[in-house]
Amino acid sequence: MTFTLSVFAQTDTVVVKVDSAMSNPDSKMPKTTVQKDTVVSVKGKGLGSGKASVVKDSARLAIERMPGQAARRSAIVPGWGQINNKRWWKVPFIYGGLVGAGLVFEFNQRYYKDILTELQYRELRAEDQPETQNPLYANLDKAALLSGRNYYRRSRDLSVLAGLGVYAINIIDAYVDAKFFRWDISDELAIKIKPSLQSFPVNASLVPVPGIKICFAL
Repeated sequence: MTFTLSVFAQTDTVVVKVDSAMSNPDSKMPKTTVQKDTVVSVKGKGLGSGKASVVKDSARLAIERMPGQAARRSAIVPGWGQINNKRWWKVPFIYGGLVGAGLVFEFNQRYYKDILTELQYRELRAEDQPETQNPLYANLDKAALLSGRNYYRRSRDLSVLAGLGVYAINIIDAYVDAKFFRWDISDELAIKIKPSLQSFPVNASLVPVPGIKICFAL
């Protein structure tokens, strides 16, 4: 009986050096010069002589720059990052939120200034002047005007926060959307359940047994 055993020598996966013993000095064949591969090494703290680094091609570098580029564009012009990501349908929602926050701000700011002007008039009016400057507030006393002023000022400030929130969401959405550009989000990721036949050994033979196969695509 003969046994055959294959033995493989270990090879450094980082750098492969060409030994001079590979060329047979007794051989009459002309020596062949084997060129060494170029290895890019990165030297850093605690790395010793350095380790091989991965050289990325231009396409991969362009994809990795997409999230930051989309975020910067949306920060400069809201919706520009979404256009860069080919998500045109998101732009109307962004500008709708910004315009809505602006309209709410203008509405509350206008009434806030009207009530504030009325309060200042009542504080500084002379005895020979009318009690109210704006007829709309003739039936309101000072306490009601103060309450209305505080209400419109608070609503105005909230509208500013809402506008800033829409602007921030616009930047975050552009960044995340570009970040997931390389991710597969197709229907192939769904769980698939289908019937199958499994072979089981029974009495030194394989017997097909029906079963169910569940596939997770990762």
